[in-house]
Amino acid sequence: MSSPALIESVDARTKLAGSNKMEILLFTLGTGEYFGINVFKVREVSQTPFITKTPNMPSGVLGVISLRGNIIPVLTLADFLPLDNVPDDTGKTMIVTEYSKHTQGFLVHEVDRIVRVDWDKIKPPQSMLVGSEGMITAITELPDGRLVSIIDVEQVLVNALGMEPIPELQTVEMSLPEQYLFFTDDSAIARKEISMTLEKLGVPFQQATNGQEAWDKLQNMASRAQHDGIPLSNLISVVLTDAEMPEMDGYVLTKKIKSDRRFDGIPVVMHSSLSSDANRTMGKTVGVDAYVAKFDPVVLADTLRPLLTR
Repeated sequence: MSSPALIESVDARTKLAGSNKMEILLFTLGTGEYFGINVFKVREVSQTPFITKTPNMPSGVLGVISLRGNIIPVLTLADFLPLDNVPDDTGKTMIVTEYSKHTQGFLVHEVDRIVRVDWDKIKPPQSMLVGSEGMITAITELPDGRLVSIIDVEQVLVNALGMEPIPELQTVEMSLPEQYLFFTDDSAIARKEISMTLEKLGVPFQQATNGQEAWDKLQNMASRAQHDGIPLSNLISVVLTDAEMPEMDGYVLTKKIKSDRRFDGIPVVMHSSLSSDANRTMGKTVGVDAYVAKFDPVVLADTLRPLLTR
């Protein structure tokens, strides 16, 4: 698929957000297996250009290229996955991705096509399938029975470039001592970053690993609060949700929360690597109270602080 055709199709699909559907760009790494990445993270696809190799590059980072005036790193994606018999020409195609306001190129063997999948058909991987340090965030099955491993871009970038330290943050005095923040994210590295930020803020929290698990847990909490005769807002201060997650995306989760009167008074903050204006607009449409691009702990803390002390 040519880059202009790909980007045109991505732009035309922006309204998918909130429909509990995901579109995946399928690609291979020369081993016969299918891998995928959310099309909302993709800026363009092209043949691999000339790459400038510079000294002291981290493992897996082949070099840098100039892309419309910006210098971006180029990563050999196969280096981050436990694959055997990877051919020498596996890097002949480059996928340029934008994630959390950072742009980078991923070298792959070949781009196949874009497929549309219901989020409830996208499942968290079993522990034995996760691969090296959690590089696979989800698994789905194509109509022909072939499996697709969806790449955890967050984990790849952290493994390649390292995780920036969480700065010191001013602690928060919670409105009620028994309150906690509830967050959900399917990426293990994102959950770690969020947890570290909340610990710096001194905010107690509970968490879930996908939208369906989050909704199940929130429903149980709401039922217990109702049984005890107390407002759920006395317990949950804020719900922080990722946008793209297996089984139920953050947009659908937000719509469910906002349509359930038991959650009245509990703000929902969407925390996502999908930081385009279109995604922010979709967040507002489903009722999020704030939208924060991943991952800036200071911005996240500044967004949460007034909601936690209201």
